[in-house]
Amino acid sequence: MAAPAPTPHATGFPAEGRCGYYVAKKKRFCRMVVAAGKRFCGEHAGAAEEENARKRILCPLDPKHTVYEDQLAKHLKKCNSREKPKPDFFIQDINAGLKDETEIPEQIVPISSLSEEQLEILIKKLKKASEALHDALNDPKNGDSATKHLKQQASILGNIEKLKLLGPRRCFVEFGAGKGKLSHWVDIALKDAEKVHFILVEKVTTRFKVDGKHRKKNSVFERLQIDIQHLCLNKIPVLSREKLPVVGIGKHLCGVATDLALRCLVETRGASCEERNEEPLAKRIKNDKTDKEINTLAEEGSEKNVPEKWTPVAGIVIALCCHHRCDWRHYVGKEYFRALGLGAEEFHYFQRMSSWATCGMQTTSVEASAVPRSRESESDNSEDHDEDGGPRTPATHAASLPGFLNVEEKKKIGHLCKLLIDQGRIEYLQQKGFHPMLQYYTDPGVSLENVLLTALPTQSSSAEATA
Repeated sequence: MAAPAPTPHATGFPAEGRCGYYVAKKKRFCRMVVAAGKRFCGEHAGAAEEENARKRILCPLDPKHTVYEDQLAKHLKKCNSREKPKPDFFIQDINAGLKDETEIPEQIVPISSLSEEQLEILIKKLKKASEALHDALNDPKNGDSATKHLKQQASILGNIEKLKLLGPRRCFVEFGAGKGKLSHWVDIALKDAEKVHFILVEKVTTRFKVDGKHRKKNSVFERLQIDIQHLCLNKIPVLSREKLPVVGIGKHLCGVATDLALRCLVETRGASCEERNEEPLAKRIKNDKTDKEINTLAEEGSEKNVPEKWTPVAGIVIALCCHHRCDWRHYVGKEYFRALGLGAEEFHYFQRMSSWATCGMQTTSVEASAVPRSRESESDNSEDHDEDGGPRTPATHAASLPGFLNVEEKKKIGHLCKLLIDQGRIEYLQQKGFHPMLQYYTDPGVSLENVLLTALPTQSSSAEATA
């Protein structure tokens, strides 16, 4: 069998029509296409002998690429990194909450620098605040769907169906959508439901999105690249044009994003509609039509699917995670904390200690006490997630924590911190006219972050209970 012909790179020459610049780091020639009569691509044109007179500089908007110095003004007008006009639904800090500078201490000592006495005082405050909590997570009525569904997506979908939120004429808003897989499965479950919209909110560009594969006539997918902090739902064209009830969904919505999403749904969407004194669609129809026309409309109700009562937010289903990434400014449960005699400083420590529940500490208390404490371990307490949603080990591990607590005690304290923060969200939703609930939605073996927050408008939930 004849040996294959050597490739251009193997012979030390660039491929035909490709850039002649040798990239030493990659040990190959650049593969960019060159213009007719040129040896180098635009990025490496400075290396060409005939172009030595023209200087290339780093783009001031994005130093990852270069530009000819004499064409800088022209480039800045079309650079992809330039600041683009803000859409109508962008309102600066609309969901951020009020920032009270007086409540936030200027300097907070890291947990690793606290004395045992100070830490014991914090734990006593936590346990005292947790005494009044009803642990709904241990309620045998909750988490039934978790035994039927082994995967997170299926379990979340099962809870959405259990709350009777799957149906026609509604808009599903997925916060922190990523690739959009949760909306993908919701769309499959809806089958041929009419007039269903999906709005996928994600602040960064995402590769391998699945929402682009949907071409069904009855479902419309729209992706918004925006931070939830600045999102005004009422300004989105489809929601301002059509009175569709919104269902807020999210899978592993990290820390502060959960609070921003709740405020976006409850205050920005719900409160704004109430302030405009918008009547339900059925009521407006009744005022404008005669009894005969109403009867005719009622007979055709199944075809036109006119709702009896329109609610701006039909329900909320969010899988929680990363409580250590919460922020006092954006937290929706401030009033709950204040009622317990707690403030910004205690919140700061509790949200940091919440990572003890999921950080996978395996060192014993003796080993932990033998290792010197490090202040730097507190500087980057981030707990990113793998593709399947499982938490990675954060910087704050057992070695940097006081040794008088064993692993199980730390995990228990971490779970108490999570529950306390979530209870503040429950109280917030109750004050806003919702019936919220916490429940386990999957097995800890699938994900350690296995708590689901659901909420229905009080009228809707009471109607279901009566039925």
